[in-house]
Amino acid sequence: MDNGKLPLLKIKGKTIQVPIIQGGMGIGVSLAPLAGAVAAEGGIGIVSSACLDRLLSKRNGRSFNTYEAVREEISLAKAKGGVAGINIMVAIARDYNDSVKGAIDAGADVIISGGGIPLGLPAIQDPGDTALIPIVSSARALELICKKWERARYRPDAVILEGPLAGGHLGFAFDQIGLESNKLENLFPSVKEVAEMHGGFPVIVAGGIYTHDDIVRFIRMGADGVQMGTRFLVTEESSASPDYKRAVVNAGKEDIIVAQRPGSPCNMPFMVIRQSPMFIDSLQGQRKPKCDKGYILSKDRDGCFNRCAAKENNESSFCICNGLLSSAGYNPDAEKPLYTVGANGYRVDHVMTVKELMDELTANGKGKS
Repeated sequence: MDNGKLPLLKIKGKTIQVPIIQGGMGIGVSLAPLAGAVAAEGGIGIVSSACLDRLLSKRNGRSFNTYEAVREEISLAKAKGGVAGINIMVAIARDYNDSVKGAIDAGADVIISGGGIPLGLPAIQDPGDTALIPIVSSARALELICKKWERARYRPDAVILEGPLAGGHLGFAFDQIGLESNKLENLFPSVKEVAEMHGGFPVIVAGGIYTHDDIVRFIRMGADGVQMGTRFLVTEESSASPDYKRAVVNAGKEDIIVAQRPGSPCNMPFMVIRQSPMFIDSLQGQRKPKCDKGYILSKDRDGCFNRCAAKENNESSFCICNGLLSSAGYNPDAEKPLYTVGANGYRVDHVMTVKELMDELTANGKGKS
């Protein structure tokens, strides 16, 4: 890497000009307009699979199932060229397989999967040219994935190591988030070692990456690229509502907290802006339990998807599906919004275009030729 110019990123035979992956922010924030704009600027644009069937059904005025919606949105994201793919959360168990199949059939360049450990991902369907990239928060989790995937005669095409400063769901116990050992730079060496032991696939770091200098620092440590969500959240192409973007711009450092009780029904720590209307109502016990979307339902003893903590009480859980849908402008009259952002969100002070942001992050240059 010369004079801070960012290197190329190579994943499963694809050459990415700028080693930046735009994080897949759900629900409805990372859609084709954002992913396509990032891909056009040489990075990897990512659609979020969460609730795509509802979002596309409303947008197009006709019914889409999960498979159809994923195929449609990825095709739109790839329409102007570049590298684009999708983020599929393990926690959205009911729609997980259909999302994976739709992504592969649409020719997604990458499938990124976290929000749980994606142990069964390569066995769902032959990925063909689509790269499979798990998200982990520890070397132990990556080792587990590699051993499981090897039984399917597959190894990760890359891995994303996500630290505790990321937005949304965090892969740490609540009392482990602030530990020195869990800082991204301290987690990285052991994850890199496991990747090298299993064939030397790329390691991408995420969580708290904010500036060009941050990117350069981790690449000099040995990372192959970075994933960034918060910076892309407050862009013109992001599908977050104007109120959501304004909430991030107005947030102070003390306003960004890790929600525990009430928290996500997924039982993972979840980063939120504490002024989020749904979060406030949940704290004050003003919101009646309600879960009528069902994306994170888990199975009961009979194997049916009908269990969700947000259906049962408003003391331990907020309704993440409805809150995040509202924050993307889907149902603002029916539900109050819930805003999530990374720990560095307080540093964002204005909305910019994806091109302006990518020029800033690359120091007005692209990757090496």
